[in-house]
Amino acid sequence: MRLRTALYSTASALSALALLTACGGSGASASGGSPLVGVDYPRSDTDFWNSYIKYAPEYGKQLGLSLKTTNSQNDVAKLTANAQTFISQGVKGLAMAPQDTAAIAPTLAQLEAKKIPVVTVDTRPDSGKVFMVVRADNRAYGEKACTYLGTKLGGKGKVVMLEGGLDSINGRDRTEAFNTCMKQKYPDITVFGEATSWDGAVAAQKLQTDLTAHPDIKGIYMQSSFALSGTLQVLKQKGLLNDPKDSKHVFVVSNDGIPEELKDIAAGHVDATVSQPADLYAKYALYYLKAAINGKTFKPGRTDHDSTIVQVRDGLLEDQLPAPLVTADGGTYGGIPSLKSDDKSLWGNNLN
Repeated sequence: MRLRTALYSTASALSALALLTACGGSGASASGGSPLVGVDYPRSDTDFWNSYIKYAPEYGKQLGLSLKTTNSQNDVAKLTANAQTFISQGVKGLAMAPQDTAAIAPTLAQLEAKKIPVVTVDTRPDSGKVFMVVRADNRAYGEKACTYLGTKLGGKGKVVMLEGGLDSINGRDRTEAFNTCMKQKYPDITVFGEATSWDGAVAAQKLQTDLTAHPDIKGIYMQSSFALSGTLQVLKQKGLLNDPKDSKHVFVVSNDGIPEELKDIAAGHVDATVSQPADLYAKYALYYLKAAINGKTFKPGRTDHDSTIVQVRDGLLEDQLPAPLVTADGGTYGGIPSLKSDDKSLWGNNLN
């Protein structure tokens, strides 16, 4: 088994070397020409991140990169330790998704001092330098969820927002955008914001409390699929997991676009989600690492892959990948178009 693996690795390395030579590529190699890069997975307890973990090696192989991987398990101390390991292994670039976007600054400074380019995925550091941020417009997530619920509720009623972690730029962006949208467009809707720190058990407990105290709640916005299972279980226990045409139906909007969400939309248990591109996160994180190793640079503007690079602050660029609203009917809500849950362009419908 080891001999067979070694032969396969050698063949892959030679193929990558030939590809890089043909393209005029360069960069330090891990094994016969494949640049060695590190990828830290932020967690493996959600379907979304498990999908990202599946895609990363596939795109690494396509791009001719050799990958070293770690999992920081939603712990910034572990991420810091993993970065030290990558440095000692001689990686030429590092992709990470820091969940605590403030505490990662010292690690980024050390990597910059070592001239190791960094691409952050899904999250943007509050400070510090990275080569590129690869994420979607998270404020748009909150705005799309707000507009969908506001339309479905006719601008009146009560909704619960199961917030992510406010130590993350994603949690802050989604929360602030949802609240701002509701105040400006639907002032007669009352929002109960619940901090959950991306913890599904906490989200379920707080939702249960809210539904007990306010049985007339008609909408739920969960900022990630981390809360999916618990939310549906609570609704079922309360006798509220009903057909969308039922007067007791509670409208549920999620974020991620995992296969289970798409199935639940088709079944009428979830009403909408925003599809966060796990496949493109993996693809373009590694694409930009390879570009950094090869000395390429980028400017704000439209890309050739249906996204927009924006400058979020001086010296920091972010490639905002498309993240469509997904519904059962593919309709337009408050001027926002959506895709049907069975649309084959959605990564959640193509995961093997």
